[in-house]
Amino acid sequence: MPISEITYVDTPVLRIGYESLGEADGTPIILLHGFPYDVRSYDEVAPRLAREGFRVIAPYLRGYGPTRFLSGETPRSGQQAALGRDVIDLLDALGINRAILAGYDWGGRAASVAAALFPERVSGLITAAGYPIQDIAGSVEPDSPAEEKLSWYQYYFHSERGRRGLERYREDLCGMLWREWSPEWAGAEAAFAASAPSLHNPDFVDVVVHSYRHRCGLAEGDPRYAELERILAGAPTIAAPTVSLDSGADGFGWFDSSEHAAHFSGAFSTVVLPGAGHNPPQEDPAGFTAAVLALARDIGAAGAR
Repeated sequence: MPISEITYVDTPVLRIGYESLGEADGTPIILLHGFPYDVRSYDEVAPRLAREGFRVIAPYLRGYGPTRFLSGETPRSGQQAALGRDVIDLLDALGINRAILAGYDWGGRAASVAAALFPERVSGLITAAGYPIQDIAGSVEPDSPAEEKLSWYQYYFHSERGRRGLERYREDLCGMLWREWSPEWAGAEAAFAASAPSLHNPDFVDVVVHSYRHRCGLAEGDPRYAELERILAGAPTIAAPTVSLDSGADGFGWFDSSEHAAHFSGAFSTVVLPGAGHNPPQEDPAGFTAAVLALARDIGAAGAR
């Protein structure tokens, strides 16, 4: 079942569609999905958190589902600063001063960017695979051949052939990525069918292609985010208390995010979800929820001292 009916709110750039659950006076938590997923990742997490007193908000990222750009003139940017700024704009539009941010993949990056650039707005952070802020200047340095092989789709999107391939075969391509990245998830096929409509957003292809080109220095960013990108280029530390989730069955590869601890100036811990793949909240909703609740308890305990 969906989290809720879709509600809309306007920010300076977007009309964001989101689903929500819980009481308006609950502790706000923003649940952010990745590529090529959508808010269905949180269908089982959201009610668990709402029962614990959270005000749960799950927005569709730019380029996904019902979210739309307000102007046809706005660049369809997928750069990291845009994703992070969208989170803060959403908080502003909803009248939320501070929130816990939780996400994975693009959503984890959006949450981490928001936490790094606007620390006063983020009370806690749940992310995946450590510190996901991109080192664009360093993107020319190669990884091992085995790691490069996993990124084949990114290099595909760097070409016009790849852009056309995503446009023409978006469900075939994205469904294949779901299966490759979550090899132990028996429910991937059925879950993908529920999220696939979100990939038919009219801006999906442009946003995705720009994201994968910009992160490698192959596309200019939207000028409105230039100053934020300048700050991100310095790899700012994250002060918010953070829990990083490491998926033990991620087809994109294993990573011990404790190696990123130096990027966090606040409390930092890791949690391993042994059977989860690249979409941890949907593959292990109990483990994801437990990590959020543990972080919330730690935040509350620290505030009481």
